[in-house]
Amino acid sequence: MKAFGYSKATPTLGEHSLQAIELPDPVATGSDILVAVEAISVNPVDTKIRANVSPQSGYKVIGWDAVGTVKAVGENVSLFNVGDRVYYAGDLTRQGSNAQLQLVDERIVGKAPASLTNAEAAALPLTSITAWELLFDRLQITQSKDSKPASVLVIGAAGGVGSILVQLAKQLTNLTVVGTAARQQSVQWLTDLGVDYVLDHSQDLNQQRIDAELDEFDYVISLTHTDKHLDSIVEVIKPQGKLALIDDPASFDILKLKRKSISLHWEFMYTRSMFQTDDMIAQHQLLTTLSELVDKGIIKTTLGEHLGKINVENILKAHAILESHQARGKLVLEGF
Repeated sequence: MKAFGYSKATPTLGEHSLQAIELPDPVATGSDILVAVEAISVNPVDTKIRANVSPQSGYKVIGWDAVGTVKAVGENVSLFNVGDRVYYAGDLTRQGSNAQLQLVDERIVGKAPASLTNAEAAALPLTSITAWELLFDRLQITQSKDSKPASVLVIGAAGGVGSILVQLAKQLTNLTVVGTAARQQSVQWLTDLGVDYVLDHSQDLNQQRIDAELDEFDYVISLTHTDKHLDSIVEVIKPQGKLALIDDPASFDILKLKRKSISLHWEFMYTRSMFQTDDMIAQHQLLTTLSELVDKGIIKTTLGEHLGKINVENILKAHAILESHQARGKLVLEGF
């Protein structure tokens, strides 16, 4: 099969950061399904792994978002059949989706939304799993419009995770959703996605209070530059509020959370697959629910830009855009 990988990590992106290679076709056994990949999206995790993780031998294939068709199933598979159209984010410890064929455990796969194209569906899995787990597993926010009103501030809301998270929060909870963005295009993007208010994270958040009722927030979800915003977060979060994050701050002074008894919640969507947790099938279940929400018109794709076919040039272009921190929504590639 054709694949795109590398034999050595490259912290600085260049034309040699990725190569077109030929690898043996994988064989499905156990709980694995074999998927013919038809569309992928590229995420910040791709750039981080490419920059920092070299394979022990051979080539490393990255990519953790895909839509495709099931070509074969292992002997223990019960959720899917050959011919099913599926979507998934995969497993960080295994070969990724920048390839024509990929093995993936059925417990972290869902049937793709029937109403979306392959490119539109490829934008959803990784960020949707992350957003869903942030809201409902880590912060344990109630999925009900009848629950007690509360508020959430989402820092970096116009990116991939934020773009799906604000939709889930608005459609499935009773949260007032405030997002942050610095560029006018991103402000409009968030407005179109339904956020209640937008703040400018390039300015002091403490000086941008909306009204007396939103002077402080029950929840703060920080998706980027948490170390830079930590002091502001501590100021705007309510006493006994909850802070969740997904990034990797260079420094983080947890003592700043003590005075307000702020609880800290870290989300890493690969935890379930990496450690083969007992509830690993939760990702299949949430992807299934997400497909239903999409097909009902409740949640929409977060595709930001279609970069063309799946090849070295276009994958590297996606890495460059992500490393510039200028992406809005998701970057998708389709076809070989």
